[in-house]
Amino acid sequence: MIPIDSDKRLNVGLVGSSGGHLAHLLILRQWWQEHDRFWVTFDMPDSHDLLDSERVDWAHYPTTRNLKNLVFNFGLAWKVLRRERPDVLISTGAAVAFPFFLLGRMMGVKTVFIEVYDRIDHASLTARLCAPLSSSFLVQWEDQLVFHPRAELIGRLM
Repeated sequence: MIPIDSDKRLNVGLVGSSGGHLAHLLILRQWWQEHDRFWVTFDMPDSHDLLDSERVDWAHYPTTRNLKNLVFNFGLAWKVLRRERPDVLISTGAAVAFPFFLLGRMMGVKTVFIEVYDRIDHASLTARLCAPLSSSFLVQWEDQLVFHPRAELIGRLM
């Protein structure tokens, strides 16, 4: 499912907003449970419940067109990426992904973006920002290929 071939144990960063974006990342458990990992998401009740036994850094919220928190999340991305030195970053969005993908790519980290399943009539803003920064860009519906012609169709996660 995740197009990262490796026989070794990886350090994986899973970056996404809480709620549905986090749910998409959790569905990938069969893949990420085999690797070392850390999470970046929002400090929300669902995140605490779902990631109780995981290593988590709390991102600044809200992110939707919030310049102050974008700057704070760039600072967080710099700190986390330097500390963790991930092999790969995986995200389903939303905006918290952008600073991690931008800095991650600058550091030579592989990046995998998965467009969420409910974006079938247009590309999400985060997908448009992260597509050029993605080592692999994955979509869940064939209709999404219209907006992301270089993407790989993986089918529905949910």
